Amino acid sequence: MLRVAIPNKGQLSDPARDMLREAGYAAAANARELVVQDPENDVEFFFLRPRDIAIYVGRGTIDIGITGTDLLADSGAKAETIMNLGFAPSTFRLAVPVGAAKDVSFAQGKRIATSYAGILRKWLDDHKIDAEIVKLDGAVENAVALGVADLVADVVATGTTLRQAGLEIVGDPIFTSEALLVARQDAVDDPRVTVFTRRLQGVITARAYVLVDYDIPNDLIDQACAITPGIESPTVSTLQNSAWSAVRAMVPRKNVHTIMDELYDLGARGVLVTDIHACRL
Repeated sequence: MLRVAIPNKGQLSDPARDMLREAGYAAAANARELVVQDPENDVEFFFLRPRDIAIYVGRGTIDIGITGTDLLADSGAKAETIMNLGFAPSTFRLAVPVGAAKDVSFAQGKRIATSYAGILRKWLDDHKIDAEIVKLDGAVENAVALGVADLVADVVATGTTLRQAGLEIVGDPIFTSEALLVARQDAVDDPRVTVFTRRLQGVITARAYVLVDYDIPNDLIDQACAITPGIESPTVSTLQNSAWSAVRAMVPRKNVHTIMDELYDLGARGVLVTDIHACRL
């Protein structure tokens, strides 16, 4: 049975569960469940602390897991990245008291509070900055106000929490992160992992595309197909009115309204858009 680790809390948790459900896997209904059996798909899900997942996978006790780029890098675990999952984007940034500094040189000789000591140490070494790392578990925003640090280095999504603590971001991102699927080193070529990966890729693709259907005069088919080339090519079907044809194609979701406008202006009618719930390409 394939052993899969899923985050039990944090910004990775709910999107990971949603993706699993869309991929046809049994997923825990609430965060109190620690292990979920999915005998139909021969998978056993373990709901673990996000920070621990890379370690479990890297040590080979779990076959694959969903974690963040930042958590994987900070853990130093020997887990292989299989694919990016396209959710939970964030950046790792330095934040200082408002008005205290204009650039990262402020960090020289200072105390920096962080929960990601591994990532921060590498960045400090790369930039030849001598600073003391104050390792904290959990939120670090109050470290400056409580007098244990001069600035903080933390994962930032919106920056709201930092601003509430009287801090502001300085400099470019130290590190960027998003959700990843990782595997133990000898599991990358496992057929069960291949199937799991293919299913998740199908969800990602389904979210990124929609189906567009429309009717078009036959003399405009080539121009219409240039607007909607599809994945391999569009499906073109005859209609009862022999002067018209029906066309179906996958198009990027983010461009669908522009595409609909272009089709209508060209002469297409009955332009319909349908969500894709799953696919294999």
